Amino acid sequence: MKLTLIFFVFSLLTLQAQQIKWMSMEEALIAQKKEPKKIFMDVYTDWCGPCKLLDKNTFQNPDVSKYISEHFYAVKFNAEGQEVIKFFDQTFQNPNYDPNRSGRNATHQFTQFLGVKGYPTMVFFSENGDPIMPVVGYHKPQQLELYLKMIKQGDYQVFSKPEDFENYSKNFIPRFRG
Repeated sequence: MKLTLIFFVFSLLTLQAQQIKWMSMEEALIAQKKEPKKIFMDVYTDWCGPCKLLDKNTFQNPDVSKYISEHFYAVKFNAEGQEVIKFFDQTFQNPNYDPNRSGRNATHQFTQFLGVKGYPTMVFFSENGDPIMPVVGYHKPQQLELYLKMIKQGDYQVFSKPEDFENYSKNFIPRFRG
C-alpha cells in the first residue's frame, strides 16, 4: 500500500515538473524526417513582456507542456536573434543584428518570411515543414489548448469560411487546468 502511494505521488510530481523540451528549427526539421510530427514554434523577443508571461504562465502549465511535448516538436525562435536557419533550400539570417544593442534589435529574415508582425506569435508547421498558421499574442493555457488540439487533430483543414472557426471555438470544451 505504501509503495503504491509513493509511486502515485512520484507520478504526480513528475507530471507537474515536466517541461517542454525546446529545440532549434534545424533540430526539429531533422527529427521530422525520422518521426513525422507537427512543429510548434514560439516566436519571441527578449524585450517582450507578453512573451515572458507566456513562458511563465502558459508553457509551465503541466497540461500545456505535456501536450506540446507529446504531439509536437517544440521550437523556440528569437525573432531578433542571430541564428542561421536553413528552410526549404533557403538560408535566413539577421544581417543587421547588433550584439551591443539592448532592447529591440533588427528583425530576423525568417521572422519576416513567416509574416510575423507581433510578439509573441506561435507558428504551427505540418509534418512536412510547411507553415500552417500563426497564433498571435499571449494566450492562457485553456485558450492555447483550442489551437493545439485543432492543429494536432487536423480539424483546421475542414474550415472553408471564418464562421467555421467561430463555430469550432464556440463548441470547444477546454480540458486543461487554468
